[in-house]
Order: sequence, then structure tokens, then C-alpha cells
Amino acid sequence: MTRKAFTVDEANALIAALNDVFREIRAHRHSIRDTAQKIEVLELVWGSGVRDESNPDHAEFLSLHEDVDRAMRGMERSIDEGVIARGLRLPAGGIENGLVDFPTTYFGRWVYLCWHVGEREVRYWHEIDAGYPGRREITADDQREMGAAEPGSIDDSELDF
Repeated sequence: MTRKAFTVDEANALIAALNDVFREIRAHRHSIRDTAQKIEVLELVWGSGVRDESNPDHAEFLSLHEDVDRAMRGMERSIDEGVIARGLRLPAGGIENGLVDFPTTYFGRWVYLCWHVGEREVRYWHEIDAGYPGRREITADDQREMGAAEPGSIDDSELDF
């Protein structure tokens, strides 16, 4: 499988769209959290009896579960369409912390351009195995080299998509 090697400019062109994606993800997560609290209250009040069809809060209990499922599907759709379909990666903690990795090439090897929600542009990169703590600032020389290699000429089996 061949992956796209993003240039810094191509990554920066996606920042506005990614901000929108993370707004959607936050909204879905907020909805899930709020609805789960309501479910918890019903379970505290009724215990397992809330699952009984004769329980006066059973319909609400089922409806709340449907709301959680709908919000989960919405969040998955936002991630799939807004991040994964673009060839990007959510590293560990990416959903919770607003982190995205853009695969790129750098002197003949794969590395990641790294962006965090709140940053106006992609200013950092890291080795495939370094993660967020290994971020390095992109220099002008780095920027000229990143994404310059033909993606098909580099083995992409090390990328964890």
C-alpha cells in the first residue's frame, strides 16, 4: 500500500478542516458524556430494574442508549471522513488531545508532521516511533525536504494505519 507524503504546505491547507472535525468530535464526546450521566442516574435510582419493560423509566433508558449509539456513530464518522480518509493518523491520545500526524518523507524515510489543536500551522515533526514527546520544530531546510521523495520509492510498511 502506498501512502501520500504530505508537504508542510499541504498539511497546513487542512488545518481549518481539521479544526472543524475536532469541534464535531468534542460535540459528540460532550453528548456521550452527558447522556451517560443520565443513564447512570436511572441505574442508581432503579438498579437493574430499569431494564424491565414495565419500569416507568424503561423507554427513556432505551432512548438514552440510542442517543449514545448515535453520538458514537457520529464521532466515528467524523474521524473516518475527516481524518482517516485524508490519509492522516490519530496517534495515541489523538482524539482526547486533538493530535494529528501527517505522514511525510524526510531524507528517504517516513516521519510524521505533527499538529495539535490550537496551533495555527504545522510547526513540528517527529520520527515514526518518537510520538508527541519527540516533536522537533520544523526548520526551513526541513520544510524543503519534507514530502520531496516519491512516496512509492519508500517502504510504507512501518506506518501504523
